[in-house]
Amino acid sequence: MLYDLASTVTKPGFIFAVLIALAVFGTLYAVAEPYFERGDLQKRMKSVATEREQLRARERARMNAALQSKASLRGKDNKNVRNIVERLNLRKALVDDATINKLRAAGYRSQNALNTYLFARLILPFVFGVAGAFWIFLLDNLSDQPLTMRLLANLVIAYVGFYAPIIFISNKMGKRQASIRRAWPDTLDLLLICVESGVSVEASMRRVADEVGTQSPELAEEIVLTTAELSYLQDRRSAYENLANRTQLDAVKATTQALIQAERYGTPVAQALRTLAQESRDTRMNEAEKKAAALPPKLTVPMILFFLPVLIAVILGPAGIRVSDQMSGTPQEQTTH
Repeated sequence: MLYDLASTVTKPGFIFAVLIALAVFGTLYAVAEPYFERGDLQKRMKSVATEREQLRARERARMNAALQSKASLRGKDNKNVRNIVERLNLRKALVDDATINKLRAAGYRSQNALNTYLFARLILPFVFGVAGAFWIFLLDNLSDQPLTMRLLANLVIAYVGFYAPIIFISNKMGKRQASIRRAWPDTLDLLLICVESGVSVEASMRRVADEVGTQSPELAEEIVLTTAELSYLQDRRSAYENLANRTQLDAVKATTQALIQAERYGTPVAQALRTLAQESRDTRMNEAEKKAAALPPKLTVPMILFFLPVLIAVILGPAGIRVSDQMSGTPQEQTTH
């Protein structure tokens, strides 16, 4: 029975039908997904509010260090995963500052997220390796290859499982940064308007977070968290640096440096924000122009493969049919005028 199932699954017709079904499903999902998309701004704001309460509790615990030696501010996490990570000392082996910054840039700032990431990097190679062994040896794929090549293929599959969490985090970080990058020039414009009207930086950020939330919930989340840190951290510079570290964007880092210098030396904030907003807008326009300039070369291959054969068939098809009829001796219809 297992052999019949394997032979059915590996048939080219079955694989082709499955690929067609997946393509149809992907097309329908891509068309219908925007209609079912729901804004998660409230969920993100609730998450930031929870983190703000944790930040407040941490600062109170630090100020009351004489009464409380250590404050525990960990969120609810999976104890089993945490025990495995701590027992195997995975943080020392797999975690550095760059890894933590990537997790924060992807939106995963809790200790539970770090433990889950480390556990995934530990367990996924074995999962992928078992799946690869089942596909190669039990389903008898790559049977024409020698044993060493099949073992190497299984090892490569397990190696992909080890890097799968890194690829996932990089993808999430890229999408989050793209959302923040698109909304950042408008955010600076709104912040500039609020600052020039005489509103403080904290109140301006809070107002801007409400306005920009519909365009980029990720950026609104970061701004609200920065507002909370400005309120409860002793050093305001740390709050700005944390914003730059969480986003990992050059435009945000330049803005935070301008705000830090403005508070340190008393320079006007409005002029720096106006310059940075213009630079961010120019950078966004340059990126759009680069994408537009790269479009013709990218369209060359699809046009050759899909448009050109159809165009040739439409132009030369009637002439080819007439030549074929003449060569086969079929009498041509006489046209009377």
